[in-house]
Amino acid sequence: MDTAPALSVRPTAPPAFPDTAGNPARIMAYDHVGIRVSDRRRALDFYEALGFAESAHFPGHEANEMLSPDGVRINLIFNAARRSGARNILLDEPVKLPGMTHPAFVVDDLEGLQAWLRRRNIAITEGPHRIGPRRIALFIRDPDGNVLEFNQLIDHHTGDKA
Repeated sequence: MDTAPALSVRPTAPPAFPDTAGNPARIMAYDHVGIRVSDRRRALDFYEALGFAESAHFPGHEANEMLSPDGVRINLIFNAARRSGARNILLDEPVKLPGMTHPAFVVDDLEGLQAWLRRRNIAITEGPHRIGPRRIALFIRDPDGNVLEFNQLIDHHTGDKA
């Protein structure tokens, strides 16, 4: 696996969090990301192959909830218009619109994932390569062109994969 730095990293000071007088609620965890898809069955097959299982279906919202065995949660939203070539409007168009470009998942075996993706003929669109001091990343796309990032964390003190 190529672990050469792909980007230069500018060290920064620890973050200075704003005064808590603004938002009275603490942000304690990340619950899920919604991923809009155009074909329910095709998306379920893809995300189930990655290791997610449908845990709830919300027909009134054209969505579901899926969980990984370790409790990582995503929602699939089943109301996207299908675009030719699975072009991603946020990433593949010349005008860059605001929006969320991809979820990033932490995995424990990036090399194993890479081999599995190749066996399944799922194209790796970027990486694997080191991004910053704490992760090695690779990127794929789902059948609708949604980008998914997978990271293996590195102990930045020793350089070992966590």
